[in-house]
Amino acid sequence: MTESAASGSTAKPPADRGRTTVADGVVEKIAGLAAREVAGVHAMGSGSGLSRTFGAVRDRVPGGAKSTVSRGVKAEVGEVQTAIDLEIVVEYGVSIRDVARAVRENVVSAVERMTGLEVVEVNIAVGDVKLPDEDDEEPESRLQ
Repeated sequence: MTESAASGSTAKPPADRGRTTVADGVVEKIAGLAAREVAGVHAMGSGSGLSRTFGAVRDRVPGGAKSTVSRGVKAEVGEVQTAIDLEIVVEYGVSIRDVARAVRENVVSAVERMTGLEVVEVNIAVGDVKLPDEDDEEPESRLQ
């Protein structure tokens, strides 16, 4: 018989009092960072260079877009499970299959470890390949 049962108390342990929820954006940031850690992932988000350029401009405007960390990531979060969609740009010459496998493993590991949610799926869309002779199209800032 436990001490609380002996004293007639039915109080739950402190760790069991209350509920923890995790926002979609939290999972998106974790997944985005975990995907970027994988060798062969050049960028996240839209495949075309022009779209990436516009995205970089939007990121510089306050309230213009979601965080660059979560660009290319969409998560649906339930009470105990989450599903994640990623759009990535890979480096030319890498095995897309191997990169996708490594991204899935890293994303699942990071999200499950940090949130306690079960990752039921990680869908990956490869939107572009970064060629060796392509420059990263970073727009020049108009502000000084």
